[in-house]
This record gives sequence, structure tokens and C-alpha cells, in this order.
Amino acid sequence: MLPSHRDYLALAIPLILSTITTPLLGAVDTAVIGHLSDASYLGGVAVGTLIFNTLYWLFGFLRVSTSAFTAQAAGAQNNDQSIAALMRPLAIALLIGGLFIILQKPILLASLHLIHPAQDVAAQAAIYFNIRIWGAPLTLINYVMLGWLMGLSRVKATLFLQITMNAINMILAIGFTQIMQWDVAGVAGATLIAEALACILGLVLILRSSVWREWLQSSGKKDWQSWFGVSELKSVMATNLDLMIRTACLLTMFNLFTSHSASFGTDQLAANAILLQIHYIMAYFFDGFANASSIMTGQARGAGDRKMLQRVIHLSWFWTLVTSVVTGGLYLALKEPLIRLFTDNATVISLTGPYNGWLVVFPLAAGLGLVFYGVFTGMTVTYPIRNSMLISLLFFLAALFWCVPHYGNHGLWLSFIVFALGRSLFLVIYLPKLQRI
Repeated sequence: MLPSHRDYLALAIPLILSTITTPLLGAVDTAVIGHLSDASYLGGVAVGTLIFNTLYWLFGFLRVSTSAFTAQAAGAQNNDQSIAALMRPLAIALLIGGLFIILQKPILLASLHLIHPAQDVAAQAAIYFNIRIWGAPLTLINYVMLGWLMGLSRVKATLFLQITMNAINMILAIGFTQIMQWDVAGVAGATLIAEALACILGLVLILRSSVWREWLQSSGKKDWQSWFGVSELKSVMATNLDLMIRTACLLTMFNLFTSHSASFGTDQLAANAILLQIHYIMAYFFDGFANASSIMTGQARGAGDRKMLQRVIHLSWFWTLVTSVVTGGLYLALKEPLIRLFTDNATVISLTGPYNGWLVVFPLAAGLGLVFYGVFTGMTVTYPIRNSMLISLLFFLAALFWCVPHYGNHGLWLSFIVFALGRSLFLVIYLPKLQRI
């Protein structure tokens, strides 16, 4: 039976709820530290968080590709491949996480050199970094386990895992800073403990899954050497490399956007930062639909079901357009109270006003690129994602070069929309080829 709108939403809605806890966690951490006496604490956590977000964002492909390969194995009803889809990225996560720990000093020094914060802020950032870095393998392993559960359509388990980890983090952060008076070390320690507990919980969910139990009872458990065959690893690494290039393009765009925002002054930088945070919230909604599309297209490829693939593409089109219109309309109606949630600074609020229109346009420009990213990753056809991002980045750079000198901050936001629109257009043109696979 082909998936219905109800089936699609049954996947997408819990995944939206799961991802939306991430910005909530950051808001709580900021609020906790922001109420401490020394402003350098907040700056230190901000710098430390930036370092880890950059490191982990680059390796976010571990979750995405694991989900895709697992969904394909589930569609083919092949438990051996499902377990292989877990074990290969787990090995990569352990290797990368271990390297982060070994290279922690040069990573910290290089990061502080590039960011160049004030001395007191750098000292607090170092405290935060030196604690959280020990959770690097745990974070990357959590990416893999989350992706594996998602690939099996265990959406309730992924929602439970995400919410539990973030709730523990929030509770411990408040307790360690407000009661224990551990300041920045308390926030970092809370995150480290939450990551460890999430890793344990994720492992329990995996060991209790029917796929794991059935695999243990089968003869396939002895064929562990096939997990790391040359051809299998080549396919995994090619997919992951494409997704890593995609992320590098995003980081380049956001860093250039931020640096140009700073050139317009501190108040305009703050205003742009708030609008950018609202953009992230919009993107998290689309991310839930992208994950649902990825799971379903992965199952379709694993089962060799072209009709299911066509149906998922149809559902992706429909819900992208609905979400684009709804999110843009909601922002248009609620922009003022939403912005006031982020700041009560009258100057900053006034500076967001002229640029609100760009955020209304953003969902319409970016929606297809954000959701169809999931369609292509589910099929593990990732070269169109890589190519579309590289081309979009070139268009962004060209727009930045020409528009900012002529139109200032409006030119910067226009360049941002050019990038978002490019992600959509340059990706969907590959759809006819995808449908012939």
C-alpha cells in the first residue's frame, strides 16, 4: 500500500518535535549563563558552543547517511544490512571522536586564534571546551544511533531519546550553575553527562529492537567482516563526502553572512542574528518533513518500489508548499512578538523591521531545497546535493560582491535568498534522473 498523507505526517510531526528541542536547549543554556554576574561567562559559552557546533555540524552526515542506508535495508527487509548500516558509521564516529580528543589542544588554539575573543572570554571558552571535548565520541555515536532508529521508522524512540537528553541537560545546567555555583564548568558538565546518558539510553533502545534480536538469532551475525568490505566502505564514504561538502558550503555562507553583518555595526549585527535564529526555527520545521521523505524514499529504494518513490515525491511537493505558505504567513502575522522574545532592546528591534520581508520570502525560496534534500539522501544519491550547494555558493558569492556595496544590509539578505533559492532550483532539476533510478 502506498503511503498516505496521514502516514507521511505520522513520521514528520514527531521528527519536527524532536529537532525543535535543539534550539530550545540553546535558549535555556543562554538564559542560565546570562543570569550570572560576569558577562564573560556568556561570551565563553557562546564561543565554546560555536566551536562545537562547527565541528559537529561538519560530521552531521553520520546521522543523515545512517538513516538513509538503514531505511533502504528496512525496505529490502534485510536485517544483515540493517546491522551493517549501524556498525560502519559507528566505527567512523569512534575514529573521528577519538581524533578530536587527541587533537583537542591544537583545535582549541586554532579556534581561539580565528575567533579572537577577549582574554577573559577566551579563558571561559577554554574551560567549556576542555570539559565538553571528552564527549566528542559520545555525540557522534549518538548521531549514528539516532539515524539508525530514524531509518527503522522508530520515530517515538527518536523523540524520546532527543527530549530525554535535552531535558537532562537543562535540569543539570540549572542545578550545576544555580545551586552548585559551577558557572561555565557547570553548563559544560551538564552537556557532557547528558550526552553520556543519551548514549547509554540509545544503546538500550538498539539492543531491545526487533532488528537486533532477530539478527542475533540468525547466521548473519558471523559475517561481520562484510561490514567493512572495500566496496561497501567506498559507497558509504562517497555519500558522506558529498554531504560533508554540502555542510562546508553552508558554513561558508553563514560565516560570510555573519562577517558582513558585523561590518554594519553591533546593533545591526544583533538584529541580523535574531532574524537568523528565527530562520533556523523555520528550517527545523522543514527538517522534519525532509527526514520523513528520507525514510520513505530509502524504503522505496530498498524495496525497488518505483510507485512508492513517485508517491513520496508527490507528498514532499505538497507538504513543502503547504509549510512554505504557513510558515511565511505565521511570521508575517507574529513577527513583532516573536522578535521581542529574543530581545527587549528597542534599537535592535527597530533595526529588524526593514528586513522582515526577507524572512517571509525565505520559506518559499528554501522549502524545496530543504525537503528534497531528504528525498535525495534517502535514495543515497548525494552528488546532486553536493553540486547544487556548490553552485548556490557561487551565486551567493557573486550576489554578495555586487549587492552589498549597492544595497547594504538589504543586499546581504538578497544574497542570502539567492543562496536559498539556488538550493531549491539546482536540486529539483535532478528529479527526473532520480525517478529513473
